[in-house]
Amino acid sequence: MRKRLMTPKPQSTPEPGPQWLALDEAASVEVTSEAEGFPVEGALSSDDQRGWRADAPGTQTIRLLFDTPQTIRFIRLVFREEQSPRTQEFVLRWLPAHGADYRDVVRQQWNFGPPQTVVECEEYKVDLASAAALELTINPDISHVGTRASLQRWQLSVEQDTILQQT
Repeated sequence: MRKRLMTPKPQSTPEPGPQWLALDEAASVEVTSEAEGFPVEGALSSDDQRGWRADAPGTQTIRLLFDTPQTIRFIRLVFREEQSPRTQEFVLRWLPAHGADYRDVVRQQWNFGPPQTVVECEEYKVDLASAAALELTINPDISHVGTRASLQRWQLSVEQDTILQQT
């Protein structure tokens, strides 16, 4: 009998997730409205689980204005709706540092149908070189029923080799 010892394969370690940009240190934020107790910081901070909600119904905009231009590699948007069935549309745009006009990154519609369909998580691998700003416009209900916009989380990564990974 011939025998040989095999070197065991090391167990693979999970790839690290994205390194999120600290938006409170890298950008200013503009918002069309925010409900009491649900400020926009709630969607931009990893420590806050409340998310953001608009104070008024209808289309709302959140704009991130970077202190210095950023090369954005990965974007995660998480929306949550646990009460009203609705069709939401959002548009994500970016402004190049030396550009005059915003450019579309994505336009997306999503149907919420509580209690089964309550979370929409969108992840985009992008290459937005030297972005001066990002703008998210949310139409919370395309049938205009008077629903208020909300956003659970908005995260960005500037890492070159960001890996898509649910958290």
